[in-house]
Amino acid sequence: MINVGLIGFGLSGKYLQAPFFQTNPNFNLKSIVTSQEIPKHLFPETQRADSYETLLEDETIQLISICSPSNTHFEYAKKCLEAGKNILIEKPITAHLHEAEELFRLAEVLKLKICVFQNRRFDSDFMTVKSVIESGVLGEIISYEAHFDRYKPILNAKKWKEVVAPANGILYDLGSHLIDQSIYLFGKPKKVFGEVFTQRAGSEIDDAFDIILDYGKLRVTLKSSLMVKDQGPKYVVNGTLGTYTKYGLDIQEDHLVAGLWPNQLGFGFEQKNMDGSIKTNINGVEITGKVETKGGNWGLLFDNLAAVITKNAEPIIKPEQILEQINIIEKIKKAEN
Repeated sequence: MINVGLIGFGLSGKYLQAPFFQTNPNFNLKSIVTSQEIPKHLFPETQRADSYETLLEDETIQLISICSPSNTHFEYAKKCLEAGKNILIEKPITAHLHEAEELFRLAEVLKLKICVFQNRRFDSDFMTVKSVIESGVLGEIISYEAHFDRYKPILNAKKWKEVVAPANGILYDLGSHLIDQSIYLFGKPKKVFGEVFTQRAGSEIDDAFDIILDYGKLRVTLKSSLMVKDQGPKYVVNGTLGTYTKYGLDIQEDHLVAGLWPNQLGFGFEQKNMDGSIKTNINGVEITGKVETKGGNWGLLFDNLAAVITKNAEPIIKPEQILEQINIIEKIKKAEN
């Protein structure tokens, strides 16, 4: 098994990653850097560490997962690589493109692996969208619209998330997911247009954005806001033959926070009434109906990560995709200034 050290035990570390490490037979979650007590009924063999340096000094640890605040990512990732550790790093990988490039160059020289935690590639809704597009039932895709909206008018209780700092704000937080999904589906866009703005009272950071990615005939629209009470469709995909529309958000985070783990029955599956709808034309026959939503499975990311480390398998989340994501974010941020 791959011995794992985890830096941070907040939402991402505690709920979105630790349960997958604990239930995946390829990993042994050896140590967690946290000031909290580790729940021993869930992680009976996992030790608590006081600092990330402890993980660097542990020669048995092969993989360190970085779930610390975004402005620490570059420093921690570089030190982990220099200590000979493979890394899984929460998105965004870094605030700046040159930092991300430096990390990937260093990993290549040291023959180590970097995986960015783009777990939303393995959401139920997105995997279904990808399947519908690839099936060809919509014809040639001409427009793709994705939203990641929430209603959170009150400022985040985690103070570090609300201060003006590198890699803070909704573009880096939720935008990194939507941009990553678009790159995964369609590759590098020809042009990028976008703006970020602030809508919540008292906010010092951007909490909404509108982005257009130009792929020629195909236009991708990405939108997010923390001030959307009554949310519309998550995805609307239009092709030359038809339209697919999907409401609702992947259920895995809610399941994990509620205590349902990846190895338990029903994990990652939405209610049937959340299935997306399709209207299309196949061989001259007009078809209207529902598309069964796939089960969400962030575990696929961990399976691939294990194979990349132990078997040198092809990574699903590729360095060039991550670099293009940060490049797009920086272009939008520079246009803002």
